[in-house]
Amino acid sequence: MHIGWHMRRREFITLLGGAGVAWPDPLNAQQAPRPVIGYLGANDGSGVNHIVNGFRSGLGEKGFVEGQNFEFAYAFAGGRFDELPKLASDLVRQRVAVIISTGVGSGLAAKGATSTIPHVFVSQDDPVKLGFVASLNKPTGNSTGVSLLTAELAAKRVDVARQLMPKGAPLAYLMNPLAPEAPRYLQEIEAIARGLKQELVVVEASNPEQIDAALAEVNRRRAGALIVSIDGYLFSRHEQIVALAGRDRIPAVYDRRPYAVAGGLVSYGEDLSGAYRQIGVYAARILKGEKSADLPVVQSAKFELVINLRTAKALGIEFPPQMLALADEAIE
Repeated sequence: MHIGWHMRRREFITLLGGAGVAWPDPLNAQQAPRPVIGYLGANDGSGVNHIVNGFRSGLGEKGFVEGQNFEFAYAFAGGRFDELPKLASDLVRQRVAVIISTGVGSGLAAKGATSTIPHVFVSQDDPVKLGFVASLNKPTGNSTGVSLLTAELAAKRVDVARQLMPKGAPLAYLMNPLAPEAPRYLQEIEAIARGLKQELVVVEASNPEQIDAALAEVNRRRAGALIVSIDGYLFSRHEQIVALAGRDRIPAVYDRRPYAVAGGLVSYGEDLSGAYRQIGVYAARILKGEKSADLPVVQSAKFELVINLRTAKALGIEFPPQMLALADEAIE
């Protein structure tokens, strides 16, 4: 009897089909799947809440709320840059609606994995030179995003470090040799040091054990200060790096605010919260039907200097009054 009812119902719908009548079937009705935004990162996933929250903020401005009308799919390489192409291909196979990348390595992997799925990047290097876009104003292709002016900031970080260290002491530089952009950053810092006749101690790390060894080497070489390279994986280990620098009483200069919030002495870099928000806005506009090729690359032009006065007091460091006056935030 139950089966007969369904048969008669189907027959009835067939008879009415010519009249254009639709009969909803609650047993078979399915909601359209929510679009998925793929997030591709070189780090291990720790310390990225502020990044994702920035994306959510931009998406929210355009009416997109995670869990309601879109979902995130996360892919983290854990510092293994050679894994990024596979992770990007996995996101493509999942048929995500947009891929977001937050570094040169992840951006290159996303660009190599697809020429059709929209790709929105945060790039620490020239996106035209990297082949992400044809030009900043008219990207063409499937990529657009935010370009950070990292090269212009290297000299400023060196200047900050030298103001906080004893004259004549070596300056240490911590880098991740596996990062694709690492050689260029090293060339920049070495050129700046040569111009200033500043002795430079370069230490390398691409896993937690190497970070321990690198900071021990900085201490052994009696470096007067440490600059930590711009690097997604090193940032994912920022609590470890800050703790080691504090333990060994090494004044350290970082590239982003969360280092200083975690107890790092000072950070100077782009206002990344604004960059991440812009990425969220672009992802939302793409979900609404706009094309990546029609969205010009945004160049970040807002910088922030954050000083941790608690850490300065613990290290016995007095910031120059001019630097304190220029600080966007002083953590007490």
